[in-house]
Amino acid sequence: MNATMIQFFHWYSEGNGKLWKEAEKQAAHLAKLGITSVWFPPAYKGTNGGYSVGYDAYDLYDLGEFDQKGSLPTKYGTRNDYLKAIKALKKQDIGVIVDIVLGHKAGGDELEKFKAVKVDENNREKIISDVIEIESYTQFTFPGRGKKYSDFEWNFTCFSGVDFAEGMDSHIYKIQSEYGNDWEEMIDDEKGNYDYLMYNDIEHRNPFVREELNTWAEWYFNLTDFDGVRLDALKHISFDFYKEWLTMLRSNSGKNIFAVGEYWAPGQLNLLQKYIDVTEGCMSLFDSSLQNNFHTASNEGGSYDLRRIFDETLTQADPMHSVSLVDNHDTQPLQDLEAPVESWFKPLAYALILLRENGYPCVFYPDLYGAHYTDKGGDGNDQEIFLEKVDGIEELLIARKDHAYGEQRDYFEDANCLGWTREGDDEHSGCAVVLSNKEAYSKPMEIGKRYAGKKFHDLLKRMEDEVIIDENGWANFPVPAGNVSVWISE
Repeated sequence: MNATMIQFFHWYSEGNGKLWKEAEKQAAHLAKLGITSVWFPPAYKGTNGGYSVGYDAYDLYDLGEFDQKGSLPTKYGTRNDYLKAIKALKKQDIGVIVDIVLGHKAGGDELEKFKAVKVDENNREKIISDVIEIESYTQFTFPGRGKKYSDFEWNFTCFSGVDFAEGMDSHIYKIQSEYGNDWEEMIDDEKGNYDYLMYNDIEHRNPFVREELNTWAEWYFNLTDFDGVRLDALKHISFDFYKEWLTMLRSNSGKNIFAVGEYWAPGQLNLLQKYIDVTEGCMSLFDSSLQNNFHTASNEGGSYDLRRIFDETLTQADPMHSVSLVDNHDTQPLQDLEAPVESWFKPLAYALILLRENGYPCVFYPDLYGAHYTDKGGDGNDQEIFLEKVDGIEELLIARKDHAYGEQRDYFEDANCLGWTREGDDEHSGCAVVLSNKEAYSKPMEIGKRYAGKKFHDLLKRMEDEVIIDENGWANFPVPAGNVSVWISE
């Protein structure tokens, strides 16, 4: 069966411990739609306890088990709820992809004094102060958990930089330690060196840190039997670290753990390819360039040349390492990387990632279920956002599960109308797909002589009339203006 992932959360997912229970309830439905893996949000306690989305990681061992940071459960539920959700998904043969945040830690328990230098925020290689002594929350003792599962305590030698110093202005401070007074090596020179992202930046050159993160990963796997990992913020973490970490995880688990990383670089395919090269292909990456193309196409409408939709994308250049997506928690409205795909274009975008042979598609939770949330602005100007469920998303998923197989023939000769056919295989009948970002269109395409005389109908019900395949395996497949049609045989 075709592999299909879902990101089963968004930035503003409902709290109160409901997400894990919802996932448990939705497991059978997701399986019917052809979902083969679920990407869960970070499951460990963040510095804001039951309010944390999870990317402000505090205690990696606390999966909603200990009374820490103001709550026992995480935003998504308790450890028991989490394990029950995983069990329910695996019962439906759905794999679980866990979100891994190993670039920084937040919410330290105690202050420590140590030496550091201030660096320029826009050029972290530029030192703008003498060596000074500062005090920051770099001591992590986890008093709520104690020594259960691990007796490792974090201190300032476990970090390369902080953005908080007691009694001083907020700034980026580079910690001076035995493991290096420079930042770790990155593959690009953005901001001079973009090792530092936020909070307490983890020092991966510290061998005790590496050992602890390897030990934790083995513990996490033994507890949950996860099938894959989503690696957060690769742009800010040593690529050598993740090569070693994944090798150790796969060795210790005895399982070929799938890995997909977030290296967000829209329009910079060269950086995605460089990262894959330096990490020796040990992980896939999200195709941020394709997502950006979708965003642009949805805003430009009929003036966008659809023949360019896969230009400079990982899905086209290296499909074996590409996880394709339409939107995610970072691109959704009100986020820092906001670049949403307009609703009219989303069915077209999903057809492009779900019904073609290249890439591993990832569906975004609000696109399947819809979402409504309010961002409470500090100035009192609340913003209410409604994200509509994508029109025809279930049908597109069913089409991927049942029909997107076999030889693919592309008809990309028109700037405003793309088409392709999948001939099917011994177990699946094929499909024909047509999409337009302008006027209505009828595209002649070959789907194969095996379908000669067969009637095809539009699974999405955009078109009412049937299409009959001629003796040579060809037919004219229509599509409404600014829409998509998916044709399957009776």
